[in-house]
Amino acid sequence: MPKRARPEETEAATPARKKSSVAGKALPTVKKVAQTTGVRSTNGAQVKPNRRSEETIGNILAATEEVVLRSGAERISILDVCQVAGVSRGTFYRYFSSQEDLLDTFSRHKRDSFHSSLTEILGDITDPDARLNALIAYLDTYLEQSRARRLLVVAPDYALGFFRRIFHDSIVRFQDLLDIVFDEWDARLGVKLDRELICEMIIRYVLSEVLVPEGASRRLLPVRVKKLVAALTFGSSSRSRR
Repeated sequence: MPKRARPEETEAATPARKKSSVAGKALPTVKKVAQTTGVRSTNGAQVKPNRRSEETIGNILAATEEVVLRSGAERISILDVCQVAGVSRGTFYRYFSSQEDLLDTFSRHKRDSFHSSLTEILGDITDPDARLNALIAYLDTYLEQSRARRLLVVAPDYALGFFRRIFHDSIVRFQDLLDIVFDEWDARLGVKLDRELICEMIIRYVLSEVLVPEGASRRLLPVRVKKLVAALTFGSSSRSRR
């Protein structure tokens, strides 16, 4: 039986279930990896999920990150991925048709895992202030545990492409997740805030921490994000009332 991949082996991606340090929530299981990656066989047919295939896909994706972090995306070797994952090339090609297919699936897996974990954490929080605080805490923990900076060093083109790929999708998802928060702010301030702009600025701030980390002061991220949100919301309010 292949060894089950662990969340910390796939940065923010989470093929196995493990307790997150944010709000005590659990991260997605490896079953969700198979559901969200859209893995297909070499003939284009959707692979039917089962326990063994879910574990194999999770192991291959975890191994992909290890190989990319070690060698870079441009020099990734399918043979190396197979060796790290403990699978044969034949097993690999049952789920992925090529190196490009693997990297594309890996990118989607990382994106979907990040958002599904965040959605799970915020899911039962209905108080607007608590919901915003939970999102900021999640982002802070992500930066603390993330291997994104290492990825940026060893595979800069791939990392920047990944950030561009998730940027606009994250803006849309953040707007949905913070819908309760924005409704409260609109009612409190008596104006319609620019939700897209606020979410975009939060995401840009988080990405800036990956690109230009502030070292020891990075633990001030929650405070700084709250100040950023306050400036955007009250700034929007002031401009609307002129």
